Amino acid sequence: MKTYFILSAIGRDRPGIVADVSEVIYECGGNIEDSSMSLLRNHFALLLLFSTEREEMNQKLSSGLNRLEQEKNLSVFFSPVTFEQAHTEVKRECDHFKITTSGIDHAGIVFRVCRLLADREVNIIDMKTQRLTSAESGTPFFEMEMEVEIPRSISEEGLRNGLHRLADGLMIDLVLRKV
Repeated sequence: MKTYFILSAIGRDRPGIVADVSEVIYECGGNIEDSSMSLLRNHFALLLLFSTEREEMNQKLSSGLNRLEQEKNLSVFFSPVTFEQAHTEVKRECDHFKITTSGIDHAGIVFRVCRLLADREVNIIDMKTQRLTSAESGTPFFEMEMEVEIPRSISEEGLRNGLHRLADGLMIDLVLRKV
């Protein structure tokens, strides 16, 4: 019977992190099915969903990942997930959009935009943010890009108006476009 696991690992960036983690999974008879990985300044983060048909996976996996934490200085978390949690469920009718924002960096941009979306049952599929420094003035500048699923039951015009009012209040530029 197939067993599924979700795993996250974070460590100071260096070549070989993905190879180290995937090697432990492979040695335990695991197969990586989905992943998302990103470099966050000087740290590398990865999130994996993998499966195995081996019964003894839990102990061997735990031992291998503990070794990685000690030898490779990674913070690793893993947990079994059910078949239902590992597979895409039938979702409601949605359209895909991208939201991009930019402006002078200040606390609350991510929270306020994400709260507005959550309150309208908009699902964030992917999100990337970065803080830059303006070459001319040295001013901290913030950029955010999201991919979202907007239920068709939500008024696109109403959401767009709410986002633009929020952007005005946060003094950022915000663009919502269908993909």
